[in-house]
Amino acid sequence: MGNDDKNRQQSRGEISDEAIFKVAKEIVVKFIEVGRLTPSSFDDTFERIYRAIERTVRPR
Repeated sequence: MGNDDKNRQQSRGEISDEAIFKVAKEIVVKFIEVGRLTPSSFDDTFERIYRAIERTVRPR
């Protein structure tokens, strides 16, 4: 996907997968910093956070 495609998506109010990933990453980092997330639960927790953000910004 080129820059023109990304700009068109954003101008129409669509949220990119990359933007969702970045927000999910920031939330996970905060959870790690405050001790709410451990390496053993990382995979499941990251996926749940990512999907929750995706459902919020891309309602079906």
